[in-house]
Amino acid sequence: MPLSGIGRELADDYDATLAYLRRMHEESMQIFRSLTDADLDKKCATPGGAELRVGKWLRSMVEHEIHHRGQIYVYLGILGIGTPPLYGLTEEQVRERSQPL
Repeated sequence: MPLSGIGRELADDYDATLAYLRRMHEESMQIFRSLTDADLDKKCATPGGAELRVGKWLRSMVEHEIHHRGQIYVYLGILGIGTPPLYGLTEEQVRERSQPL
């Protein structure tokens, strides 16, 4: 079964990929902005067939994205490529600032 949502037919170069990403982001934001508290409490079915509250499903998506970001940071670290700090400071900067004066 072919996967939907991926493939060169959606975007086949850098600029087209960024345009696609921006378009999908805006569509997603429109959907998220339309959700009410009642909508977040409703049940939905995941692609795997599990039934979850919409709010929990959305939180799971964020957690999954964090997981992938962590994977990217690990691979970049293995390759010796520096990564931007997640929360404004690097580990080294936090340690340096934590030293007693």
